[in-house]
Amino acid sequence: MSHKVIIVNRHYPPNPGITGESAWDLAKYLIEKYQIEVHIVNIEGNDDGGGAKRAPVGKLHTLQTLYDGKSKSLRQLAGLLDGFRLIRKAKNIDKNAAVIVMTSPPLLPFWASMMLSNGTPPERKWALWSMDLFPEAFVAIGMIAEKNAVYQWFLRKTYQNAPKKLIALGRKQAEVLAEKYYKQSTVKLDTTILPCGVIFHQTYESLFPVWRKENDNKIYFGYCGNLNDAHNEYFLMEFIKAFDPEKHHLVLALYGKKAQNVLEFAKNYQGITVLPNVPRSQLNFLDVHLVSLLSKYTHLMIPSKAVSAVAAGGAILFCGSQESDNWDMLQEAAWLIRENADLGEQIREYLSNLTAEDLANKKQNAQKLNIDLQQNVLKAYEEIADFVK
Repeated sequence: MSHKVIIVNRHYPPNPGITGESAWDLAKYLIEKYQIEVHIVNIEGNDDGGGAKRAPVGKLHTLQTLYDGKSKSLRQLAGLLDGFRLIRKAKNIDKNAAVIVMTSPPLLPFWASMMLSNGTPPERKWALWSMDLFPEAFVAIGMIAEKNAVYQWFLRKTYQNAPKKLIALGRKQAEVLAEKYYKQSTVKLDTTILPCGVIFHQTYESLFPVWRKENDNKIYFGYCGNLNDAHNEYFLMEFIKAFDPEKHHLVLALYGKKAQNVLEFAKNYQGITVLPNVPRSQLNFLDVHLVSLLSKYTHLMIPSKAVSAVAAGGAILFCGSQESDNWDMLQEAAWLIRENADLGEQIREYLSNLTAEDLANKKQNAQKLNIDLQQNVLKAYEEIADFVK
């Protein structure tokens, strides 16, 4: 008997974006190793993203979004309804297939809780693959008050019916989610840890890209990816003010809500290369990756760029909470900038004390951590395959 799985997520190749790439990577593994029939339910679109434009694998069931205009409120409403349509489509493909639900559009887990395991038979065997946590992030963004009755209703319903399996980005996020589900359903979750940012089928280029000079003896820093509500633009601005273009070079490949302000700011400084995108295959040419996560988003979001950095053998300069899974998993390859202390002073001190030996040690640690990350991903994929079968 052939086994089937349905993966549900807004994003999927050929559109760029790490959540879609992650789904693609898992699908490729399940297809090639176990000949599992993988169905993808996604939304057609060309959203910003820092990933590669990969050729899709699996059987695609692509829906059109209900609204793709500029109105923020209409986009949010469309996202809510798109989530309903994605889960409805997944339910109708094969009632016996396992379903893996990701977290984009933002309220997709709400619809999964309501429609896949609402207590009415037959219940579907489904897993939650948690990326960003909503509706909680709406409170962190300031879109809605935590005590708002509508928010509290969505929160309660989202965690009312637990999945059969939880796929979390890190140990700490898994603990937070387990507690949320336990409050509602007293179910102990079967949990797999799958860090986002390690692409099992990833290769890296060996020839120097045009933005990296081969023998200039500079340390190459980079911020490549999303700069949105959850990220600290002041950390990046303070770094721009502090770095020494005689010794360092900075690569910026930014998109998102806060990107344009930082790019305008960067125009006044030397030693910066601005690119539309740095392909994942070139991340190995950056020495230190700048990563930030505002403390109020800890566990709600876990920047994949930190994991991608270590997977590419690079070190990390992380501005965020020590409670974050990024720091919990990767601190041996990272330096910490504390959000609640003077950013500029910390960055200046870090740069003045940074030596070639320190950098080499961190990058060596990154290579060791990457071996662990690859093994963790392989273990996670095997656990997911067992769940599907």
